[in-house]
Amino acid sequence: MAELDSIIEYPLDFPIKVMGLNEPEFVALVSALVLQYAPDFDLATLESRPSREGKYVSLTATINATSREQLDDLYRALSSHPMVKMAL
Repeated sequence: MAELDSIIEYPLDFPIKVMGLNEPEFVALVSALVLQYAPDFDLATLESRPSREGKYVSLTATINATSREQLDDLYRALSSHPMVKMAL
């Protein structure tokens, strides 16, 4: 992992895509988790894209990433939540 850190220069804008059921609670959950690890994230920039049939939603949060540790912690928090189907 140290090799990857050496080619990434922080801080940088880093998009995180999170997928789950298209429910208002899901958007609130993802927003809260992103803000927990990236307090300067502007919720107005959260992008939302429903699936073709509307059952699922993909949210993209582009954060100001300050470290690999911050990204790892955020991905762990998102991936471990039962409402999150996938975090990329």
